[in-house]
Amino acid sequence: MITRTYANIAKMAGSMEFNSSYSDVTVKGVTIDSRKIEAGQLFVPFKGERTDGHQYVEDAIKRGAAAAFWQKDVPNPPEELPLIFVEDSLKAIQALAKSYLKELDVKVVGITGSNGKTSTKDMTTSLLSLKYKVQKTEGNYNNHLGLPLTVLGLEEDTDIAVLEMGMSGRGEIDFLSRLAEPDIAVITNIGESHLLDLGSREGIAEAKLEILNGLKENGRFVYMGDEPLLSTAVQDSKLDIRTFGMSKLNDLYPSNIEALEQGSSFMINKSNEKFELPVLGNHNILNALAAMLVADYFGISFDEMNKGLQTLKLTNMRMEMLSGKSDVKIINDAYNASPTSMHAAISVLKNLPGFKQKIIVLGDMLELGETEEEYHYEMGKHLEGIDQVFTFGRLGTLIAKGAKTVLPEDKVHAFLDKEELIASLLPLINNETIVLVKASRGMKLEEVVKALQ
Repeated sequence: MITRTYANIAKMAGSMEFNSSYSDVTVKGVTIDSRKIEAGQLFVPFKGERTDGHQYVEDAIKRGAAAAFWQKDVPNPPEELPLIFVEDSLKAIQALAKSYLKELDVKVVGITGSNGKTSTKDMTTSLLSLKYKVQKTEGNYNNHLGLPLTVLGLEEDTDIAVLEMGMSGRGEIDFLSRLAEPDIAVITNIGESHLLDLGSREGIAEAKLEILNGLKENGRFVYMGDEPLLSTAVQDSKLDIRTFGMSKLNDLYPSNIEALEQGSSFMINKSNEKFELPVLGNHNILNALAAMLVADYFGISFDEMNKGLQTLKLTNMRMEMLSGKSDVKIINDAYNASPTSMHAAISVLKNLPGFKQKIIVLGDMLELGETEEEYHYEMGKHLEGIDQVFTFGRLGTLIAKGAKTVLPEDKVHAFLDKEELIASLLPLINNETIVLVKASRGMKLEEVVKALQ
Protein backbone atom coordinates (compact mmCIF):
# COMPACT_ATOMS: atom_id res chain seq x y z
CA MET A 1 0.00 0.00 0.00
CA ILE A 2 1.08 3.59 -0.46
CA THR A 3 3.72 4.61 2.07
CA ARG A 4 4.96 8.19 1.74
CA THR A 5 5.67 11.17 3.93
CA TYR A 6 2.85 13.51 4.81
CA ALA A 7 4.39 16.24 2.61
CA ASN A 8 4.72 13.88 -0.35
CA ILE A 9 1.12 12.71 0.05
CA ALA A 10 -0.03 16.33 -0.10
CA LYS A 11 1.96 17.09 -3.24
CA MET A 12 0.89 13.86 -4.97
CA ALA A 13 -2.74 14.81 -4.26
CA GLY A 14 -2.19 18.23 -5.81
CA SER A 15 -2.20 20.25 -2.58
CA MET A 16 0.29 22.86 -1.44
CA GLU A 17 -1.64 23.66 1.74
CA PHE A 18 -0.66 21.45 4.66
CA ASN A 19 0.82 21.69 8.15
CA SER A 20 4.58 21.70 7.50
CA SER A 21 5.35 20.65 11.08
CA TYR A 22 4.18 17.15 10.10
CA SER A 23 6.10 17.04 6.79
CA ASP A 24 8.27 14.04 7.66
CA VAL A 25 5.55 11.93 9.29
CA THR A 26 5.05 8.61 7.50
CA VAL A 27 1.59 7.91 6.09
CA LYS A 28 0.80 4.29 5.29
CA GLY A 29 -2.41 3.36 3.55
CA VAL A 30 -5.71 5.12 2.91
CA THR A 31 -9.22 4.68 4.29
CA ILE A 32 -12.55 6.40 3.72
CA ASP A 33 -14.20 4.75 6.75
CA SER A 34 -13.41 6.41 10.08
CA ARG A 35 -14.67 3.30 11.88
CA LYS A 36 -11.87 1.21 10.38
CA ILE A 37 -8.89 3.46 11.03
CA GLU A 38 -5.53 1.75 11.32
CA ALA A 39 -2.44 3.43 12.73
CA GLY A 40 -0.64 5.61 10.21
CA GLN A 41 -3.39 5.82 7.59
CA LEU A 42 -4.63 8.78 5.61
CA PHE A 43 -8.31 9.41 6.32
CA VAL A 44 -10.30 10.82 3.39
CA PRO A 45 -13.65 12.37 4.41
CA PHE A 46 -16.49 13.00 1.97
CA LYS A 47 -19.49 15.29 2.11
CA GLY A 48 -22.54 13.04 1.76
CA GLU A 49 -26.25 13.69 1.50
CA ARG A 50 -26.90 12.47 5.03
CA THR A 51 -23.62 12.98 6.81
CA ASP A 52 -20.32 14.78 6.38
CA GLY A 53 -17.19 12.72 6.97
CA HIS A 54 -15.32 15.85 8.07
CA GLN A 55 -17.03 15.63 11.45
CA TYR A 56 -15.06 12.42 12.10
CA VAL A 57 -11.62 13.79 11.19
CA GLU A 58 -10.53 14.74 14.70
CA ASP A 59 -11.62 11.39 16.09
CA ALA A 60 -9.87 9.53 13.27
CA ILE A 61 -6.59 11.28 14.06
CA LYS A 62 -7.00 10.61 17.77
CA ARG A 63 -7.40 6.93 16.96
CA GLY A 64 -4.21 6.75 14.95
CA ALA A 65 -4.68 8.31 11.52
CA ALA A 66 -1.45 10.03 10.48
CA ALA A 67 -3.21 12.60 8.29
CA ALA A 68 -6.54 13.58 6.77
CA PHE A 69 -7.83 15.50 3.80
CA TRP A 70 -9.96 18.56 4.47
CA GLN A 71 -12.11 19.97 1.69
CA LYS A 72 -11.68 23.74 1.56
CA ASP A 73 -15.39 24.55 1.32
CA VAL A 74 -16.03 22.87 4.68
CA PRO A 75 -15.82 25.49 7.46
CA ASN A 76 -14.02 25.36 10.80
CA PRO A 77 -11.14 22.96 10.19
CA PRO A 78 -9.55 21.88 13.50
CA GLU A 79 -6.25 23.65 14.14
CA GLU A 80 -2.77 22.18 14.59
CA LEU A 81 -3.69 18.80 13.08
CA PRO A 82 -2.00 17.03 10.12
CA LEU A 83 -4.61 18.14 7.59
CA ILE A 84 -4.12 18.36 3.84
CA PHE A 85 -6.40 20.98 2.32
CA VAL A 86 -7.92 20.02 -1.03
CA GLU A 87 -10.46 21.55 -3.38
CA ASP A 88 -12.36 18.27 -3.71
CA SER A 89 -11.75 15.07 -1.72
CA LEU A 90 -12.70 12.76 -4.58
CA LYS A 91 -10.49 14.50 -7.14
CA ALA A 92 -7.66 14.58 -4.63
CA ILE A 93 -7.76 10.85 -3.93
CA GLN A 94 -7.92 10.20 -7.67
CA ALA A 95 -4.88 12.42 -8.23
CA LEU A 96 -3.05 10.68 -5.40
CA ALA A 97 -3.77 7.27 -6.96
CA LYS A 98 -2.64 8.36 -10.42
CA SER A 99 0.59 9.81 -9.00
CA TYR A 100 1.27 6.67 -6.97
CA LEU A 101 0.66 4.38 -9.95
CA LYS A 102 3.16 6.35 -12.05
CA GLU A 103 5.81 5.79 -9.37
CA LEU A 104 5.34 2.02 -9.34
CA ASP A 105 7.02 -0.45 -11.66
CA VAL A 106 3.76 -2.31 -12.23
CA LYS A 107 1.93 -3.50 -15.32
CA VAL A 108 -1.81 -2.89 -15.46
CA VAL A 109 -4.60 -5.07 -16.86
CA GLY A 110 -7.91 -3.24 -17.31
CA ILE A 111 -11.06 -5.36 -17.62
CA THR A 112 -14.56 -4.22 -18.50
CA GLY A 113 -17.66 -5.69 -20.16
CA SER A 114 -21.38 -6.09 -19.59
CA ASN A 115 -21.00 -9.51 -17.96
CA GLY A 116 -18.13 -11.56 -16.65
CA LYS A 117 -15.84 -8.74 -15.52
CA THR A 118 -15.30 -10.11 -12.04
CA SER A 119 -14.97 -13.74 -13.10
CA THR A 120 -12.46 -12.76 -15.80
CA LYS A 121 -10.56 -10.68 -13.26
CA ASP A 122 -10.38 -13.66 -10.90
CA MET A 123 -9.29 -16.02 -13.68
CA THR A 124 -6.68 -13.57 -14.97
CA THR A 125 -5.26 -13.17 -11.48
CA SER A 126 -5.09 -16.94 -10.99
CA LEU A 127 -3.22 -17.45 -14.25
CA LEU A 128 -0.80 -14.55 -13.80
CA SER A 129 -0.04 -15.67 -10.24
CA LEU A 130 1.74 -18.69 -11.72
CA LYS A 131 4.73 -16.41 -12.35
CA TYR A 132 4.07 -12.97 -10.90
CA LYS A 133 3.04 -11.11 -7.78
CA VAL A 134 -0.47 -9.98 -8.67
CA GLN A 135 -3.05 -7.81 -6.94
CA LYS A 136 -6.62 -7.36 -8.13
CA THR A 137 -9.70 -5.27 -7.52
CA GLU A 138 -11.39 -6.61 -4.40
CA GLY A 139 -15.16 -6.86 -4.22
CA ASN A 140 -16.92 -4.24 -6.32
CA TYR A 141 -14.24 -1.52 -5.98
CA ASN A 142 -14.42 -0.85 -9.71
CA ASN A 143 -15.67 2.73 -10.01
CA HIS A 144 -14.35 6.31 -9.79
CA LEU A 145 -13.63 5.85 -6.06
CA GLY A 146 -13.09 2.10 -5.78
CA LEU A 147 -10.42 1.94 -8.47
CA PRO A 148 -8.25 4.67 -6.85
CA LEU A 149 -8.57 2.89 -3.50
CA THR A 150 -7.48 -0.35 -5.15
CA VAL A 151 -4.46 1.39 -6.69
CA LEU A 152 -3.50 2.96 -3.37
CA GLY A 153 -3.58 -0.51 -1.82
CA LEU A 154 -0.98 -1.90 -4.23
CA GLU A 155 2.27 -3.08 -2.67
CA GLU A 156 5.43 -1.51 -4.03
CA ASP A 157 6.72 -4.85 -5.34
CA THR A 158 3.52 -5.86 -7.14
CA ASP A 159 4.28 -6.97 -10.69
CA ILE A 160 0.79 -6.78 -12.20
CA ALA A 161 -2.42 -5.04 -11.10
CA VAL A 162 -5.65 -6.52 -12.47
CA LEU A 163 -8.21 -3.74 -12.33
CA GLU A 164 -11.93 -4.17 -12.97
CA MET A 165 -13.61 -1.14 -14.53
CA GLY A 166 -17.35 -0.71 -14.07
CA MET A 167 -19.71 1.97 -15.29
CA SER A 168 -23.27 3.22 -15.34
CA GLY A 169 -22.93 5.79 -18.12
CA ARG A 170 -20.73 7.40 -20.75
CA GLY A 171 -17.38 8.83 -19.76
CA GLU A 172 -16.82 6.63 -16.72
CA ILE A 173 -14.67 3.97 -18.39
CA ASP A 174 -12.79 6.76 -20.16
CA PHE A 175 -11.90 8.29 -16.78
CA LEU A 176 -10.85 4.98 -15.24
CA SER A 177 -8.77 4.01 -18.26
CA ARG A 178 -6.94 7.33 -18.33
CA LEU A 179 -6.24 7.06 -14.61
CA ALA A 180 -4.93 3.48 -14.78
CA GLU A 181 -3.31 3.60 -18.25
CA PRO A 182 -3.53 -0.17 -18.79
CA ASP A 183 -0.89 -2.15 -20.64
CA ILE A 184 -3.60 -4.53 -21.78
CA ALA A 185 -7.35 -3.85 -22.03
CA VAL A 186 -10.10 -6.49 -22.06
CA ILE A 187 -13.77 -6.27 -23.03
CA THR A 188 -15.54 -9.49 -22.07
CA ASN A 189 -18.75 -8.86 -24.03
CA ILE A 190 -21.54 -6.42 -24.81
CA GLY A 191 -24.87 -7.24 -23.16
CA GLU A 192 -27.95 -5.34 -22.10
CA SER A 193 -26.87 -3.99 -18.71
CA HIS A 194 -27.23 -0.18 -18.56
CA LEU A 195 -29.77 0.03 -21.38
CA LEU A 196 -31.68 2.36 -19.09
CA ASP A 197 -28.79 4.87 -19.20
CA LEU A 198 -27.29 4.22 -22.64
CA GLY A 199 -30.35 3.36 -24.70
CA SER A 200 -28.97 0.64 -26.97
CA ARG A 201 -26.35 -2.08 -27.23
CA GLU A 202 -24.53 0.22 -29.66
CA GLY A 203 -24.37 2.84 -26.93
CA ILE A 204 -23.10 0.27 -24.45
CA ALA A 205 -20.38 -0.82 -26.88
CA GLU A 206 -19.24 2.77 -27.37
CA ALA A 207 -19.05 3.28 -23.62
CA LYS A 208 -17.09 0.05 -23.06
CA LEU A 209 -14.66 0.91 -25.87
CA GLU A 210 -13.62 3.95 -23.85
CA ILE A 211 -11.21 1.55 -22.13
CA LEU A 212 -8.95 2.05 -25.15
CA ASN A 213 -8.59 5.77 -24.42
CA GLY A 214 -5.99 5.19 -21.73
CA LEU A 215 -4.35 2.10 -23.22
CA LYS A 216 -0.58 2.49 -23.35
CA GLU A 217 1.11 2.76 -26.71
CA ASN A 218 1.95 -0.75 -27.95
CA GLY A 219 -0.59 -2.16 -25.48
CA ARG A 220 -2.80 -5.13 -26.32
CA PHE A 221 -6.57 -5.14 -26.74
CA VAL A 222 -8.40 -8.41 -26.02
CA TYR A 223 -12.07 -8.69 -26.85
CA MET A 224 -14.87 -11.13 -27.66
CA GLY A 225 -14.51 -11.48 -31.42
CA ASP A 226 -17.99 -12.95 -31.90
CA GLU A 227 -19.45 -9.53 -31.03
CA PRO A 228 -19.87 -7.51 -34.28
CA LEU A 229 -20.29 -4.24 -32.40
CA LEU A 230 -16.70 -4.58 -31.17
CA SER A 231 -15.20 -6.08 -34.34
CA THR A 232 -16.65 -3.33 -36.52
CA ALA A 233 -15.43 -0.59 -34.20
CA VAL A 234 -11.78 -1.69 -34.37
CA GLN A 235 -11.59 -3.20 -37.87
CA ASP A 236 -9.24 -0.45 -39.12
CA SER A 237 -7.34 -0.09 -35.87
CA LYS A 238 -3.56 -0.43 -35.61
CA LEU A 239 -3.83 -1.79 -32.08
CA ASP A 240 -2.24 -5.10 -31.06
CA ILE A 241 -5.52 -7.05 -31.07
CA ARG A 242 -6.32 -10.58 -29.91
CA THR A 243 -9.82 -12.04 -30.03
CA PHE A 244 -11.53 -14.94 -28.28
CA GLY A 245 -14.89 -16.58 -28.83
CA MET A 246 -16.67 -19.71 -30.01
CA SER A 247 -16.01 -19.02 -33.69
CA LYS A 248 -12.90 -20.45 -35.32
CA LEU A 249 -12.28 -17.00 -36.81
CA ASN A 250 -10.97 -15.89 -33.39
CA ASP A 251 -7.35 -16.04 -32.26
CA LEU A 252 -8.40 -18.32 -29.40
CA TYR A 253 -11.44 -20.61 -29.41
CA PRO A 254 -12.51 -23.76 -27.53
CA SER A 255 -13.32 -27.27 -28.65
CA ASN A 256 -14.32 -30.59 -27.06
CA ILE A 257 -16.36 -28.84 -24.37
CA GLU A 258 -17.75 -31.15 -21.69
CA ALA A 259 -20.09 -30.20 -18.84
CA LEU A 260 -18.95 -31.64 -15.53
CA GLU A 261 -20.94 -31.79 -12.29
CA GLN A 262 -19.04 -28.84 -10.82
CA GLY A 263 -17.36 -27.27 -13.83
CA SER A 264 -16.29 -27.80 -17.41
CA SER A 265 -13.48 -29.25 -19.45
CA PHE A 266 -12.36 -27.99 -22.85
CA MET A 267 -9.50 -27.78 -25.29
CA ILE A 268 -8.22 -24.79 -27.26
CA ASN A 269 -6.72 -24.32 -30.70
CA LYS A 270 -3.36 -23.22 -29.25
CA SER A 271 -2.60 -26.31 -27.17
CA ASN A 272 -3.06 -30.06 -26.96
CA GLU A 273 -3.85 -29.77 -23.23
CA LYS A 274 -7.28 -30.62 -21.85
CA PHE A 275 -8.23 -27.77 -19.52
CA GLU A 276 -10.44 -28.14 -16.47
CA LEU A 277 -12.38 -25.18 -15.13
CA PRO A 278 -13.96 -25.53 -11.66
CA VAL A 279 -16.89 -23.27 -12.51
CA LEU A 280 -20.01 -23.94 -14.54
CA GLY A 281 -21.04 -22.68 -17.94
CA ASN A 282 -19.78 -22.06 -21.47
CA HIS A 283 -19.84 -18.35 -20.72
CA ASN A 284 -17.17 -18.98 -18.11
CA ILE A 285 -15.10 -20.84 -20.68
CA LEU A 286 -15.20 -17.63 -22.72
CA ASN A 287 -14.10 -15.67 -19.66
CA ALA A 288 -11.25 -18.14 -19.25
CA LEU A 289 -10.18 -17.61 -22.87
CA ALA A 290 -9.97 -13.86 -22.27
CA ALA A 291 -7.80 -14.48 -19.20
CA MET A 292 -5.61 -16.88 -21.18
CA LEU A 293 -4.90 -14.23 -23.81
CA VAL A 294 -3.83 -11.85 -21.04
CA ALA A 295 -1.53 -14.49 -19.54
CA ASP A 296 -0.10 -15.15 -23.01
CA TYR A 297 0.78 -11.43 -23.28
CA PHE A 298 2.84 -11.77 -20.11
CA GLY A 299 4.76 -14.78 -21.36
CA ILE A 300 2.88 -17.64 -19.74
CA SER A 301 2.50 -20.53 -22.17
CA PHE A 302 -0.93 -22.01 -22.87
CA ASP A 303 0.35 -25.41 -21.76
CA GLU A 304 1.16 -23.97 -18.32
CA MET A 305 -2.26 -22.45 -17.74
CA ASN A 306 -4.16 -25.54 -16.63
CA LYS A 307 -2.72 -25.32 -13.14
CA GLY A 308 -3.89 -21.73 -12.79
CA LEU A 309 -7.43 -22.61 -13.89
CA GLN A 310 -7.70 -25.66 -11.63
CA THR A 311 -6.84 -23.62 -8.51
CA LEU A 312 -9.24 -20.80 -9.42
CA LYS A 313 -11.39 -19.25 -6.70
CA LEU A 314 -14.15 -16.97 -7.93
CA THR A 315 -15.63 -14.06 -6.02
CA ASN A 316 -18.78 -15.20 -4.14
CA MET A 317 -22.24 -15.42 -5.71
CA ARG A 318 -21.03 -16.08 -9.25
CA MET A 319 -22.07 -19.57 -10.41
CA GLU A 320 -21.03 -20.73 -6.96
CA MET A 321 -21.88 -24.40 -6.27
CA LEU A 322 -23.04 -24.96 -2.69
CA SER A 323 -24.64 -27.69 -0.60
CA GLY A 324 -27.77 -27.08 1.45
CA LYS A 325 -30.52 -28.65 3.52
CA SER A 326 -31.48 -32.22 2.63
CA ASP A 327 -28.22 -32.37 0.62
CA VAL A 328 -29.71 -30.13 -2.06
CA LYS A 329 -27.21 -28.57 -4.47
CA ILE A 330 -27.43 -24.82 -5.04
CA ILE A 331 -25.95 -22.67 -7.79
CA ASN A 332 -25.62 -19.23 -6.24
CA ASP A 333 -25.48 -16.71 -9.08
CA ALA A 334 -27.31 -14.01 -7.17
CA TYR A 335 -24.76 -11.22 -7.50
CA ASN A 336 -26.27 -9.67 -10.62
CA ALA A 337 -28.29 -10.38 -13.75
CA SER A 338 -28.89 -9.23 -17.30
CA PRO A 339 -30.65 -11.02 -20.16
CA THR A 340 -27.31 -12.31 -21.47
CA SER A 341 -26.10 -13.68 -18.14
CA MET A 342 -29.53 -15.09 -17.26
CA HIS A 343 -29.72 -16.96 -20.57
CA ALA A 344 -26.26 -18.37 -19.86
CA ALA A 345 -27.25 -19.50 -16.36
CA ILE A 346 -30.44 -21.17 -17.63
CA SER A 347 -28.39 -23.02 -20.24
CA VAL A 348 -26.03 -24.26 -17.54
CA LEU A 349 -28.89 -25.61 -15.46
CA LYS A 350 -30.54 -27.35 -18.42
CA ASN A 351 -27.32 -29.10 -19.46
CA LEU A 352 -26.09 -30.07 -16.00
CA PRO A 353 -25.99 -33.87 -15.62
CA GLY A 354 -26.84 -35.98 -12.59
CA PHE A 355 -30.01 -34.39 -11.12
CA LYS A 356 -33.59 -35.66 -11.22
CA GLN A 357 -35.14 -32.30 -10.36
CA LYS A 358 -34.01 -28.89 -11.59
CA ILE A 359 -35.50 -25.81 -9.92
CA ILE A 360 -34.81 -22.21 -10.88
CA VAL A 361 -35.41 -19.08 -8.77
CA LEU A 362 -35.31 -15.89 -10.82
CA GLY A 363 -35.82 -12.26 -9.83
CA ASP A 364 -36.05 -8.92 -11.56
CA MET A 365 -33.33 -7.80 -13.97
CA LEU A 366 -32.86 -4.09 -13.34
CA GLU A 367 -31.72 -1.12 -15.47
CA LEU A 368 -33.13 -2.46 -18.76
CA GLY A 369 -35.04 0.66 -19.71
CA GLU A 370 -38.23 0.79 -21.76
CA THR A 371 -37.99 -2.82 -22.96
CA GLU A 372 -37.69 -4.34 -19.49
CA GLU A 373 -41.11 -6.02 -19.55
CA GLU A 374 -40.48 -7.64 -22.93
CA TYR A 375 -37.07 -8.94 -21.80
CA HIS A 376 -38.61 -10.59 -18.73
CA TYR A 377 -41.55 -12.15 -20.58
CA GLU A 378 -39.25 -13.55 -23.28
CA MET A 379 -36.91 -14.94 -20.63
CA GLY A 380 -39.74 -17.03 -19.24
CA LYS A 381 -40.29 -18.63 -22.66
CA HIS A 382 -36.76 -20.08 -22.46
CA LEU A 383 -37.51 -22.14 -19.34
CA GLU A 384 -38.87 -25.21 -21.12
CA GLY A 385 -37.42 -28.34 -19.52
CA ILE A 386 -37.02 -26.85 -16.03
CA ASP A 387 -39.00 -28.83 -13.44
CA GLN A 388 -40.06 -25.96 -11.16
CA VAL A 389 -39.86 -22.19 -11.73
CA PHE A 390 -40.03 -19.67 -8.89
CA THR A 391 -39.97 -15.92 -9.58
CA PHE A 392 -39.65 -12.95 -7.26
CA GLY A 393 -40.51 -9.32 -7.88
CA ARG A 394 -42.78 -7.24 -10.08
CA LEU A 395 -40.86 -7.99 -13.25
CA GLY A 396 -40.41 -11.57 -12.13
CA THR A 397 -44.15 -12.05 -12.56
CA LEU A 398 -43.59 -11.46 -16.27
CA ILE A 399 -40.95 -14.19 -16.34
CA ALA A 400 -43.58 -16.46 -14.79
CA LYS A 401 -46.14 -15.39 -17.38
CA GLY A 402 -43.73 -16.28 -20.18
CA ALA A 403 -42.82 -19.57 -18.49
CA LYS A 404 -46.48 -20.63 -18.46
CA THR A 405 -46.43 -20.64 -22.26
CA VAL A 406 -43.95 -23.55 -22.21
CA LEU A 407 -44.60 -25.22 -18.82
CA PRO A 408 -47.68 -26.45 -16.94
CA GLU A 409 -49.12 -23.74 -14.70
CA ASP A 410 -48.60 -25.82 -11.55
CA LYS A 411 -44.83 -25.80 -12.21
CA VAL A 412 -44.59 -22.00 -12.23
CA HIS A 413 -44.80 -19.97 -9.02
CA ALA A 414 -44.66 -16.15 -8.86
CA PHE A 415 -44.09 -14.27 -5.58
CA LEU A 416 -43.86 -10.69 -4.40
CA ASP A 417 -42.98 -11.81 -0.86
CA LYS A 418 -39.59 -13.47 -0.42
CA GLU A 419 -40.53 -15.33 2.75
CA GLU A 420 -43.55 -16.86 1.03
CA LEU A 421 -41.32 -17.95 -1.85
CA ILE A 422 -38.89 -19.62 0.56
CA ALA A 423 -41.70 -21.37 2.44
CA SER A 424 -43.04 -22.84 -0.82
CA LEU A 425 -39.61 -23.82 -2.10
CA LEU A 426 -38.19 -25.63 0.92
CA PRO A 427 -40.57 -28.65 0.89
CA LEU A 428 -39.53 -29.46 -2.70
CA ILE A 429 -35.79 -29.90 -2.16
CA ASN A 430 -33.95 -33.18 -1.65
CA ASN A 431 -30.63 -34.83 -2.45
CA GLU A 432 -31.58 -35.27 -6.11
CA THR A 433 -32.42 -31.59 -6.59
CA ILE A 434 -30.37 -28.65 -7.85
CA VAL A 435 -31.59 -25.06 -7.44
CA LEU A 436 -30.26 -22.13 -9.46
CA VAL A 437 -30.77 -18.67 -7.92
CA LYS A 438 -30.27 -15.54 -10.06
CA ALA A 439 -31.41 -11.92 -10.13
CA SER A 440 -30.07 -8.38 -10.14
CA ARG A 441 -28.18 -7.37 -7.03
CA GLY A 442 -30.98 -5.16 -5.74
CA MET A 443 -33.30 -8.16 -5.35
CA LYS A 444 -31.05 -9.70 -2.64
CA LEU A 445 -31.80 -13.28 -3.62
CA GLU A 446 -28.80 -14.42 -1.59
CA GLU A 447 -31.39 -14.49 1.20
CA VAL A 448 -33.03 -17.42 -0.61
CA VAL A 449 -29.66 -19.14 -0.87
CA LYS A 450 -29.11 -18.68 2.87
CA ALA A 451 -32.53 -20.16 3.62
CA LEU A 452 -31.73 -23.20 1.45
CA GLN A 453 -28.50 -23.71 3.36
